[in-house]
Amino acid sequence: MPTVIGYLLDTNILLELARGNPRGRAIDARFNLSSSLSSSMISVVTVGEMLALSRKFGWGQTKIGALRMMLDELVWIDINRQEVFDAYAEIDHVGETLGISMGKNDVWIAATAKATGATLITTDPDFDHLHGTHITRIWFDPDTSRSP
Repeated sequence: MPTVIGYLLDTNILLELARGNPRGRAIDARFNLSSSLSSSMISVVTVGEMLALSRKFGWGQTKIGALRMMLDELVWIDINRQEVFDAYAEIDHVGETLGISMGKNDVWIAATAKATGATLITTDPDFDHLHGTHITRIWFDPDTSRSP
């Protein structure tokens, strides 16, 4: 598979965009995401997480409909690919070796970023140990809506 270059949006970024809160607006403004969602990627894991979160948060049909429209505009990256499996094994092993516990969905998302060559955009510091060696990520401070 040829290397894909672009942005892979973590679930927390999609959540901020869907909520339309100040952090989501700041992230959108920085990357102009709302006008170019069709060039941004998400792991299929993020689709499942977002649909589960919409139920957990009790979103109504209107908000869920808007979420589904946003999801439909994004490029979904399937995890059922050998290069994603290989990246998953590597990233999971790195975490275990360093004594860092990552949620399995985060491992899948990081593996998707690695396999595609995409830059992961996140507000989650759980990817810090992978940045620069296994993936490239842009981290937004969830308290200030800024990236270092």
